[in-house]
Amino acid sequence: MKFDRKNNTNDQLKKLYESLLFPRMIEEKMLILLRQNRISKWFSGIGQEAISVGITQALYKDEYILPMHRNLGVFTGRDMPFERLFAQWQGTMMGYTKGRDRSFHFGTNEHHIVGMISHLGPQNGVADGIALASKLKGEKKVTVVFNGDGGTSEGDFHEGINVAAVWDLPVIFVIENNGYGLSTPSSEQFRCKQFIDKAIGYGIEGVQVDGNNILEVYNTVLSLAEQIRNNPRPVLLECITFRMRGHEEASGTKYVPKELMETWASKDPVENYEKYLLDEKVIDQIYIDSTRKEIKKKIEDGLEIAFQETHPIADTALEEKDVYAPFTQVVIAPSSEKKSEKRFIDAISDGLRQSMERFDNLVLMGQDIAEYGGVFKITEGFVEKFGKARVRNTPLCEAAIVGTSLGLSVKGMKAMVEMQFADFVTEGFNQIVNNLAKTHWRWGQAADVVVRMPTGAGTAAGPFHSQSNEAWFFHTPGLKIVYPSNPYDAKGLLCAALEDPNPVMYFEHKLMYRSLKDTIPDDYYTVEIGKAKIIREGSDLSIITYGMGVHWATEILDTMPNVNATLLDLRTLLPWDHEAILDAVKKTNRVLILHEDTLTGGVGAEIAAWISEHAFQYLDAPVMREASLDTAIPFAPTLETNFLPKIRLKKKIESLLEY
Repeated sequence: MKFDRKNNTNDQLKKLYESLLFPRMIEEKMLILLRQNRISKWFSGIGQEAISVGITQALYKDEYILPMHRNLGVFTGRDMPFERLFAQWQGTMMGYTKGRDRSFHFGTNEHHIVGMISHLGPQNGVADGIALASKLKGEKKVTVVFNGDGGTSEGDFHEGINVAAVWDLPVIFVIENNGYGLSTPSSEQFRCKQFIDKAIGYGIEGVQVDGNNILEVYNTVLSLAEQIRNNPRPVLLECITFRMRGHEEASGTKYVPKELMETWASKDPVENYEKYLLDEKVIDQIYIDSTRKEIKKKIEDGLEIAFQETHPIADTALEEKDVYAPFTQVVIAPSSEKKSEKRFIDAISDGLRQSMERFDNLVLMGQDIAEYGGVFKITEGFVEKFGKARVRNTPLCEAAIVGTSLGLSVKGMKAMVEMQFADFVTEGFNQIVNNLAKTHWRWGQAADVVVRMPTGAGTAAGPFHSQSNEAWFFHTPGLKIVYPSNPYDAKGLLCAALEDPNPVMYFEHKLMYRSLKDTIPDDYYTVEIGKAKIIREGSDLSIITYGMGVHWATEILDTMPNVNATLLDLRTLLPWDHEAILDAVKKTNRVLILHEDTLTGGVGAEIAAWISEHAFQYLDAPVMREASLDTAIPFAPTLETNFLPKIRLKKKIESLLEY
């Protein structure tokens, strides 16, 4: 192995040695503790340390790194207290996730690290967001995100690089090419000879280094980072290396040919660099022994502190409290009496525009939302008013864009992501339910994101442009869901959602866009999230619904003059208004829950179950539900009408009253 010190001083070379030795000695200690059954699991990075260490030491301390579970050198290189790092691995309260997540699945803004989730690839979109925020703020910072060679097969990897390339984001995409994805060799993972060839397809620079050569990694990243800070653009950095232990210790390495293990053992990054420094007389054996002794003491001292802690005492109130970032909404009333008639779509556009004026750190992202104004023209004219930096057309990369929104949040910004149609959210589903929804609960990072979801049927658009898919997210702690039924709430709930630092799914029914209008305030105002609204009051039965269901119920009830019903518009589905529902049950003793989504597993099922459990004594009849058929949404208007619940609603009301 050939080392080139370039202009690095002896002190710098020593610093790199110490930084390389520290994670190696921690790993060696972890393997001992694993055999002693004092820790439960370990993902070893032995053989790959030069990559993490070299990159981390080449960056500024306040530049973000997004590591994986084999990048211990990133964490030690950012001077994290070892006792707290070990506590994190052990799942105790001293760790960074209060015992809620494992090993390296955490972040810390103090140390400018955003850790991974188990799904390989989502970190790339998050890195894009951090880099975008840095670029918008003119910070001249670079962001580094790690990938394993196996993880590059994930769509998130492609999307993350593609977005960074199109937007010229200052991101270094690191690929640790160690030849295996767990036990599957590279020959069964991809066809390309080397990953830098992929850079050509993205129109970006690709650089390959010997990942076991600490100086080559360090000097390369030092140079790249400086270039990128001054000329923002993404670079793909391929680091050739090898993992000397199993994917995790239990899996072993029997699938690796012995000759290959021996070849790479001779390329050990720590041993070779140590020998180089000895040969160059930068260090001697006394220095090595002294350094090892000092590191060993640091490790032992940290372990002694960490081992004093046991697993957390479960506190249900705390667990539930941390699901959402702290936020107490103060409802804002219009500042004047000025009003005008607005369609549903105009109300949404108005709320979005006024929120952009109110929050200069708010960025809008979506397909065709810039000059074109979006497919429904909600953002028409926004580019002229706010500029393309804040109103951004995106590639067809839903996962990366949702990830980008989280990265913006990490840097203290707000984001709105427009799904062109709610149906397309499946492409970003993982980022929403596993990143946006869980990040605050895991390590205290708020996801200040609103995902707008043009939803619903009635337009003969077929099964992939018509779904009302709110139930997909209703089961996910950490998300909020609003679903307005009228222009006033459409504007007020959108403004409220954009104020809230938590992730909000905002459902807007397409059929209401231009068919519904009302006279609403021109000024900025908000509607309380989590508060239902009584549309009409009666004593015969209560219909609990939201969205288009409010209009169906109103229309049907108008044809039934002898029925005196209470109509409750939920407006917010998560968290939903338990008190309002209980009051409705007490008042009428009969309840019908109506929604456009399919029946099985819908929002109505949860509410019906809650009523049966908590308000059974007030019921004079079973809780009934009416919803769309349990099929996909058909295209033909006659079939679509049959699919939707409106045609069955009157009969269901009569059935409930007759019980």
